[in-house]
Amino acid sequence: MTQAPTLTFLDGRIIIDPVICNGKPTLRGKRITAQTILDFLAAGDSEQDILEQYPSLEHEDIQACLRFAALLMNQHYSLSKVA
Repeated sequence: MTQAPTLTFLDGRIIIDPVICNGKPTLRGKRITAQTILDFLAAGDSEQDILEQYPSLEHEDIQACLRFAALLMNQHYSLSKVA
């Protein structure tokens, strides 16, 4: 069975690799998911708080998470009633 390819977005800042974090979007292939960063921001943490907690990240990584989320929200979604 062939493995799904690795996908990169936003100049390589967002990586989707099936062998890292179960294929969730991560920052530069690190085991830090975009969702984790977005959850911190949604909880009211500042960018500085996040950068202190994750010193391997950069300002551009946090911006990439926000841009990636915006790209996802720009997609068309169809709702269907189940049962």
